[in-house]
Amino acid sequence: MTTEADLIAACVRGEHRAQRQLYDQLAGLMLTVCRRYLKRREDAEEALILGFAKMFRALPNYRFEGSFEGWVRRIMVNEALMQLRQREMMTVSFEDFQQPENLATTAATADTQLQAEDLMGLLATLPAGYRTVFNLYALEGYGHQEIAELLGISEGTSKSQLSKARAMLQRRIQFSAIASN
Repeated sequence: MTTEADLIAACVRGEHRAQRQLYDQLAGLMLTVCRRYLKRREDAEEALILGFAKMFRALPNYRFEGSFEGWVRRIMVNEALMQLRQREMMTVSFEDFQQPENLATTAATADTQLQAEDLMGLLATLPAGYRTVFNLYALEGYGHQEIAELLGISEGTSKSQLSKARAMLQRRIQFSAIASN
């Protein structure tokens, strides 16, 4: 069995079989990461391919500090953000929802009825700015200062976008629960 370090070393030497093996191990997970940021599958696939090209070029500089998967994930997130900037306006969106009378009673059941796939679908419906900050903070574990630097926004804007994303997701989860009942 080949260790991760052996596989990385073989990739650095340009061994195509090792590069294919590394791609096969990580592509599915990294496509999921890219899909969190980009609505269209084709855009996410393009970010994935470009991200892997960058990863293979940067592989000789990998220092074996921390998780290799985390290092690759950071490259993919950065590539997805670059694609997002090119394809979608990352503006704040204010949506006005009418709240139903029985909202409090459906909120408790919404959490138990919502599947992970449904949640990812709801995340995809958020405006690009909200979705991006939510993904970076809640799913990738970035802090507001890091998000602000990555996106070229203020830390306060990052916090505000996260708060609004959470509120919008809660409303959409509640509406999904009502619609399914």
